[in-house]
Amino acid sequence: MLLNAGFELLRTKGSHRIYLKGSKRIVIPFHMGKILHPKIIKQVLKVVEVLNE
Repeated sequence: MLLNAGFELLRTKGSHRIYLKGSKRIVIPFHMGKILHPKIIKQVLKVVEVLNE
């Protein structure tokens, strides 16, 4: 979803992936086989919507 919105994977540090688009940075926890908490997904959707306006 972030990649489709124009973000690029900047780096991976431990269990977190850091995405960047312009000056906006998003850090997403990443654990193989686990589902993201709905609050994290909601925050990501909010950032993507604000940047696409």
